[in-house]
Amino acid sequence: MERLGAAWSTLGVISAGGVIGTLARYGLSTAFPHPPGSFPWATFVTNVTGCLLIGVLMTMISEVGQVHRLLRPFLGVGVLGGFTTFSGYVIDIGRAAAAGALGTALAYLAGTVICAVPAVYAGAVAARATLRLLRKGRS
Repeated sequence: MERLGAAWSTLGVISAGGVIGTLARYGLSTAFPHPPGSFPWATFVTNVTGCLLIGVLMTMISEVGQVHRLLRPFLGVGVLGGFTTFSGYVIDIGRAAAAGALGTALAYLAGTVICAVPAVYAGAVAARATLRLLRKGRS
């Protein structure tokens, strides 16, 4: 029964985080809309930023030590999972291609991967550097 309670609390924080992340993404896409065939900058920036933040988060959680068991599900799966939108990424590629903007679709397809994967690494590197400075300051 205790395990069932832990599962429900995890689902609860993922849901709450997902609402926050999804609303943030929706706000950005509403503030910066794009017509079919144009480069979807809001989604691009959202996904690359989300990847950077997941690199920071996972490094901090793994290297700081003991953190609350619901922190990673809330921030990682919930907030950042709701914030990033790789399903929207695929839809935007299809819309650009359908609008006859094949070059834009291909640039977006490649550009997101070329930027998002290194963003995770950059986030991890930045988090480690920050932790080193904080530890050095305490000694």
